[in-house]
Amino acid sequence: MIGDRSVSVFFDQGMLGHNPEVDLPFLPSRVEKRVRTILQGLNFKWSYPEHPGRLKAIKEYLQQNPIPGVSFKSGLSATHEQLARVHTTSYLEHLFSLSGQRAWLDEDTTAVSPDSIKAATLAAGNAIAAVESVVNGDSQSAFALVRPPGHHAEPVRAQGFCLLNNVAVAAAHAQAKLGCERILIIDWDAHHGNGTQEIFWADPDVLFFDTHCAAPFYPGSGHITDVGAGLGKGYTINVPLPETAGDIAFEKIYREILVPAADYFKPDLILVSAGFDPHRNDMALNLTYDGFRVITRIVQEIADKHCDGRLALVLEGGYNLKSLSLGVHAVLEVLAGGEVPELVEPGMREAEQAIEFHRSAFSDEDDE
Repeated sequence: MIGDRSVSVFFDQGMLGHNPEVDLPFLPSRVEKRVRTILQGLNFKWSYPEHPGRLKAIKEYLQQNPIPGVSFKSGLSATHEQLARVHTTSYLEHLFSLSGQRAWLDEDTTAVSPDSIKAATLAAGNAIAAVESVVNGDSQSAFALVRPPGHHAEPVRAQGFCLLNNVAVAAAHAQAKLGCERILIIDWDAHHGNGTQEIFWADPDVLFFDTHCAAPFYPGSGHITDVGAGLGKGYTINVPLPETAGDIAFEKIYREILVPAADYFKPDLILVSAGFDPHRNDMALNLTYDGFRVITRIVQEIADKHCDGRLALVLEGGYNLKSLSLGVHAVLEVLAGGEVPELVEPGMREAEQAIEFHRSAFSDEDDE
């Protein structure tokens, strides 16, 4: 029943300060010129998809539709020491030098506005706070509603709207300060978490499991044969999928690949890079809200089995405001103890209802 489990949702208004606007002037650079050329070549007006309205929409929907057992909290900004566990000092120094400025960081249109660095450190810090809350037993699960997202950010590079790798920073903090020895990171965003993969590529203490839309879909990485290297070989699991995949395929993959992998690995903490762009409204991977509910329950069951329920989710992508808000709400309901439906092929429930409604019109039997 919803409300049987406690869920902490971490949020801070300061994360709304990250707001790159492409019509405003940015620091002149080779990257800036290249981005301007790309944007000018488009036959439509492009606006920055990762905008403050994403978090506003989620927060407003959760306030209008409260979930028993869910409470809101906020964490502190991540420190330089915490960030430096996954990002190089030179990259952090460059990034922080851009505080208060507007600049393009990557040709894939990743940019910063004057308050972006503050927002990014708050995002990483609230991911840490979510992990601390479940490890310390303050809540049974947690969800960090953060932006800018993080899973594309590499040790030395901002990419894909991501400045700091929030889930990786939180995982490294759990390793360094919270006594967690085996961490399972699940990434269900529609885009491959290339930054997270690179950070833990050779780490046998982190099992990285990623379902995503197959290349050449952005960022074009995450091939099924990419399984890690060195001591970490075998501890990266990529499952590239077609855009039409859907709920049934996801449930099968999670039950038949993720569950046995987790049984083998036996994590003591589970983190999820929770993107909501796999929803059919975002036109990638064709998930429904019930699909999100089912994979959430599978992950929750893994956490219950192996790590006393310690499970923290960190927001990544999702750009349709309706499916983003309703998707987060659906996941939080499951985390709070809600029921999970049995999955059917998309459209089958509606087909059955239509059959029931129309059947009598083609029958000779008298209505009873």
